Order: sequence, then structure tokens, then C-alpha cells
Amino acid sequence: MKNSVKLKRIEKGNLTQSDLAKIVGVTRQTMNLIEAQKYNPTIKVCLLIANALEVSVDQLFWMEE
Repeated sequence: MKNSVKLKRIEKGNLTQSDLAKIVGVTRQTMNLIEAQKYNPTIKVCLLIANALEVSVDQLFWMEE
């Protein structure tokens, strides 16, 4: 699964990985792995990230073809 979490987080402004991780309820290390596309988050975490970044889930995550 591909994602644009890092891009959307940076577009959001002064939001660090740690800030986003705290909002979502995961560790900074987990957020780093998600952004690096080395970890596929649960649907719940996907929804929490999308909510925190004020975008839809499909703007953040998509399947590789």
C-alpha cells in the first residue's frame, strides 16, 4: 500500500511526526515506518491520520498496481 502521509503532514504546516503520532495514538517510530511505507497501518489508524490531517483516507492511502 502506498501513501502520501508525509506530504500531507508537511502541507499541513508545523506538524512533526511526533505531533501527528501523539494525535493518532502511535509512537513516532510507527509514524516514521508508515511514512516510509514500511508498515501498513490498521484501518482505525488510517482514519485517525486522515482526520488529523483533514483529508480523506483515499487521499492518503492507495493500493499499488
